[in-house]
Amino acid sequence: MQQIPVFKPLIEQDEIGAAVASLELGWLGMGSYVGRFEEALRQFVGTEDRHVVAVNTGHSALHLAMMLIGVQPGDEVITPSFNNIADFQAILAAGAKPVLCDIREDTLCIDVAKAEELVGPRTRAIVPMDYDCCLADHDAIADLARRRGLRVVHDAAHSFGSFYKTKKIGSFSDICMFSFDPVKTITCIDGGALIVRTAEEVELLHEMRLIGMGQPAKLMYGNQRAWTYDVKRLGFRYHMPNLHAAIGLSQIGKMEQITRSRQASSRLYNELLAKVPEVRVPLSDFATVTPFLYYIRVPRDHRQPLRDYLREHGVDTGIHWLPGHWFSLLKEARRGDLSVTERVGHEILSLPLHSQMADATVQHVASSIADYFARQR
Repeated sequence: MQQIPVFKPLIEQDEIGAAVASLELGWLGMGSYVGRFEEALRQFVGTEDRHVVAVNTGHSALHLAMMLIGVQPGDEVITPSFNNIADFQAILAAGAKPVLCDIREDTLCIDVAKAEELVGPRTRAIVPMDYDCCLADHDAIADLARRRGLRVVHDAAHSFGSFYKTKKIGSFSDICMFSFDPVKTITCIDGGALIVRTAEEVELLHEMRLIGMGQPAKLMYGNQRAWTYDVKRLGFRYHMPNLHAAIGLSQIGKMEQITRSRQASSRLYNELLAKVPEVRVPLSDFATVTPFLYYIRVPRDHRQPLRDYLREHGVDTGIHWLPGHWFSLLKEARRGDLSVTERVGHEILSLPLHSQMADATVQHVASSIADYFARQR
């Protein structure tokens, strides 16, 4: 039996053709496709007062964001314990200390009231994250940041293409980060981006993403490079190559169909699984989001048996994520009450969600879950 994977990128002839064209160009590093990809992202986000800087991964984007806002050794950065490892590692890479916050029961995003309780004299920033098909309370986050003098790095790795109220994700945050890795809603094979406010921030990021070299981006976007330059600051090899940007450009052009298909599959999941009393489905109608993952919550004692049963019936599942405070790396991290995170960490389960996924696939996954619980009653 062929397994239904949790992730399946939408790779069609368009992406293959774009990859071939970029390779035939012969300029394999950062070049013209990267400049075009950044402009396509800016237009997609729909903002005239923000700037886009593409990098090689989402983690690179987070690390550069920490450096951009001046995070120093000994500083603290508040972020949910229910989070991707990349966020913790980016904070640590900048020499700072992650402070682990709880999440809300309804959205599984950061609990802003609990975050405020964690603000201390060394708190420099807050890193909220949108989770799967749910968005954080960004108005409350911005208000907290204004009142307490914090920077906000919005982790929007899951929410590309979504709207917060009437505002496109990426158009309003202090700093916004996107990820385009192999399993995201759109992929660049691997890639990331930062959306920032000022030209000065762009200049700093351009240097830091290119191991500190003061190479003019406009020159490189013409598939050229300078042979004389200055190095004024610490940098990393974080730039995006042309091949990855070419694939990303092709993917952005499909966002409308990607969004529609993922919304339809998520709604069908909700409809079918709402009939299974042991399953908690997302509290969303998916009208304003482009779902990255579809998750359910199940009783903790049933999660692994359910995963085993689904695998036997051709369905792969995932766990997004193990809470950060469970890791040895963060066992000493300062934290608040994490009771919701602790509970969700044992219950969360990701189901297959792909762009253009057939209804029959959703129905098979949902019916297999219903069958499992029917056998347990």
